[in-house]
Amino acid sequence: MLFIEWSLASGWEKPHIKPLENLSVHPAISAFHYAVELFEGMKAYRGVDGKIRLFRPRLNMDRMLRSAVRATLPGFDKEELLECIRKLVEVEKEWVPFSTSASLYIRPTLIGTEPSLGVKKPSRALLYVILSPVGPYFSSGSFNPISLWADPKYVRAWKGGTGDCKLGGNYGSSIYAQREAMELGCQQVLWLYGEDHQITEVGTMNLFLYWRNENGEEELATPPLDGIILPGVTRQSILDLAHKWGEFKVSERYITMSDLTTALKDRRVKEMFGAGTACVVCPISTILYMGENLHIPTMENGPQIATRFLKQLTDIQYGREDSEWTIVVS
Repeated sequence: MLFIEWSLASGWEKPHIKPLENLSVHPAISAFHYAVELFEGMKAYRGVDGKIRLFRPRLNMDRMLRSAVRATLPGFDKEELLECIRKLVEVEKEWVPFSTSASLYIRPTLIGTEPSLGVKKPSRALLYVILSPVGPYFSSGSFNPISLWADPKYVRAWKGGTGDCKLGGNYGSSIYAQREAMELGCQQVLWLYGEDHQITEVGTMNLFLYWRNENGEEELATPPLDGIILPGVTRQSILDLAHKWGEFKVSERYITMSDLTTALKDRRVKEMFGAGTACVVCPISTILYMGENLHIPTMENGPQIATRFLKQLTDIQYGREDSEWTIVVS
């Protein structure tokens, strides 16, 4: 693990790479009581050429620094931290799976460690990074779609809040709704926002809709980064690829459940999928909304677009396609 302490008096201490161990912290630290903490999620991939790569890690560093500012945690040099993470992965390179369907998960974490029961900016903090090998998100090479539960009574994020930052409080507060979704036979929550039931995110993933829009145009749409959407690395990568392909309209726009249900009735919806570090791309087949199961014809349409994004992204991650998006560790 990587271990770096910070204090208001001394700034950042020297980074240490050491064996994984339990943390010894005071029971009054602000991370425990007031959720003064953040985390990131990224992966290292062993390519077909044997090289280990990180995928667009500077986007993770950018987001981590934005989260730190929002949580009143100390800032850091993004390139220095990235180099520390690269060195950690290099030291632990034997833990990167020898597989093009598995990877090494990297979890940078920054927590407030001031031992004081006061809601304030912490004067002490700890940045640590832990690693874990992870297998394929979909078993047996399958590409199974998921079912969603959409109910406006639970809200993941709101304007002026912290939904665009990777803070633990955003995730812990979502578990109750996730449990209710599972009790109703659904696998994930489709988070809605506002009186018009805007579609925002899917569980912990960003959401994409590939359809023929109101103007008859083929369009790939995803909600805009308006403060309630997490700026996902996979989200940005899909947008970048789609713009590069130049084959259909690409939009960051608001989509309501009314827009979706109307498009379904008009047979204009082609594919709907989530996107994130864990699964890369995850197709959606059903949405339970207002007591009705809405069938999304993602799988009937291939899914051609979702599969194409999955293939090109994993080709880059595992070195089958050269790209400036990757950084070689070793």
